[in-house]
Amino acid sequence: MSEQISATEVNTVPNDEDRGSIEEACVRKGMRMTEQRRIVAKVLSDSSDHPDVEEVYRRASEVDSNISISTVYRTVKLFEDAGILDRHDFRDGRARYEPVTEIHHDHLINLRTGEVIEFRSQEIEELQAIVAEKLGFKLADHRLELYGIPVDDNTE
Repeated sequence: MSEQISATEVNTVPNDEDRGSIEEACVRKGMRMTEQRRIVAKVLSDSSDHPDVEEVYRRASEVDSNISISTVYRTVKLFEDAGILDRHDFRDGRARYEPVTEIHHDHLINLRTGEVIEFRSQEIEELQAIVAEKLGFKLADHRLELYGIPVDDNTE
């Protein structure tokens, strides 16, 4: 496919767009919020990246040195099971997390740095629906992860 997608058709997603507080989402779902759950929720809500549990623990322990890694693991799993967090595996061997959002977005992962860029493309959304339809399906959901190396990267 040699056709270029114009820059106006692909939009990066600001890290805080459509991301309410995880604590608010927990309260809406009727979850009991302990102080340590609140800390983990705030760390995740304030994250502009896609941290793994160990990174969440590191950030949470800066707020409360008494928080344990097992508490962070249990809390992240609880939030994931409640549909508040999305879990991702970006081929780096670690589960990474982000708040569930109302507005769908996809990910482009820089294979050199591990940076995750969130983006939206209406053209990609339409193509996925067309592919599903041609194969006899109505698209119900999807997740798209692209892996790449920056064009200006001359290290190869």
